[in-house]
Amino acid sequence: MYELKVVTQFAAAHRLNNFYGKCEALHGHNWKVEIFVTADSLDEAGLVLDFGKIKSHAKELLDEIDHTFLNELPAFQHQNPSSENLARYLFERLSSAINDQRVKVTRVAVWESDHTSAAYFLA
Repeated sequence: MYELKVVTQFAAAHRLNNFYGKCEALHGHNWKVEIFVTADSLDEAGLVLDFGKIKSHAKELLDEIDHTFLNELPAFQHQNPSSENLARYLFERLSSAINDQRVKVTRVAVWESDHTSAAYFLA
């Protein structure tokens, strides 16, 4: 099994409803995103996937949410834009763009600080 990892970032604000703590107030993060892609075999060029393709898909997606108020996005109209939900959202969107018969997005982690992160992954 082969695994690639691409790390990228974006900035956005959010607030957590029904949290009853400091994070219920509007605040922002400089989010770090880790994208893991795996394959059992390599392509004819000896690659899992061109890193540039992963970066391109990630940039396109993150450009949609960079410098936004996450709570206002359609994906978070009925759920908190928590780190956990954001990781799942990014995982699902990137999987739709990248996955094929051989290559799969297997994990997306989002870091809201240097010390805290949440991930969504295939078990």
